Amino acid sequence: MGLRSLKPEALKLPPGTSDLLGCQRRHTLPASEFRCLVPEDAVSVFEIEREAFISVSGTCPLHLDEIRHFLTLCPELSLGWFEEGRLVAFIIGSLWDQERLTQESLTQHRPGGRTAHLHVLAVHCTFRQQGKGPVLLWRYLQHLGSQPAVRRAVLMCEDALVPFYEKFGFQAVGPCAVTVGSLAFTELQCSLRCHAFLRRNSGC
Repeated sequence: MGLRSLKPEALKLPPGTSDLLGCQRRHTLPASEFRCLVPEDAVSVFEIEREAFISVSGTCPLHLDEIRHFLTLCPELSLGWFEEGRLVAFIIGSLWDQERLTQESLTQHRPGGRTAHLHVLAVHCTFRQQGKGPVLLWRYLQHLGSQPAVRRAVLMCEDALVPFYEKFGFQAVGPCAVTVGSLAFTELQCSLRCHAFLRRNSGC
């Protein structure tokens, strides 16, 4: 009915070949992988971020040194999507300990905070329009929901992006106090209780 897999012995491979094949399989990069980012990923993160934001807003949410800063202090609040070892999309966050975002929240990580501040979500230009942004955000919120100390997520975005985030449970709470140059933003918040429940019941 179908092809029958053959063992190396059946193929009469030279001695030691099966061990070599096993070694190659162990070193094969996974086709798709989600993991927290580390400082060594900072350059790849910045390259994607710079391409995604400079042409649109003229500035990046995070500079390279700030990316390294957050990936050193709170790597568990980041998530990267890798295809065959190559970073294709990412989210970087940090903890915040106030009800609303302030200018200081752009660069600070407050370990005692219960709020995850999502600084940036970006997708490599080659992989856009493939639904990767929504998938990554959903996985990230589930990831946050598995961390008992984190109660909610907060972010700021331009008005055009508000409907996108509302699909994931974010609710607009009004204009954000943070400004970047001439850009103004809406602040959105999301309770992580439902995402924690989905995480516990998804088998992930």
